[in-house]
Amino acid sequence: MLSIKERLREHLRFLNPASRDDNQGVLELLHTEYRRRLAQYENLDRALRAKYGLTFAQFERRNVVRQQNFSWEVESDAMAWEQACDGIKTLKRRLKELDALAQEA
Repeated sequence: MLSIKERLREHLRFLNPASRDDNQGVLELLHTEYRRRLAQYENLDRALRAKYGLTFAQFERRNVVRQQNFSWEVESDAMAWEQACDGIKTLKRRLKELDALAQEA
């Protein structure tokens, strides 16, 4: 029977058969997942910029939520947009950290 470690290696090789070693494979999978999440947040940011014709900072400064009488749709958009903006910053930082790790490897 395979150890958990070896079974995890099999999964890693299945998802990333071209990786040179386990560390490289994990780095590549993490990079791919961070990029996928970043793309989701960036798509939401673009969609809400188009919907409101503003950046999130402008949206907040103009107090659009209050202007729209705290409607469910606008409040929901504001919360999702704020999370997306925070996520974009966080994921870009994490990708830089991951790139630095890749340079060390």
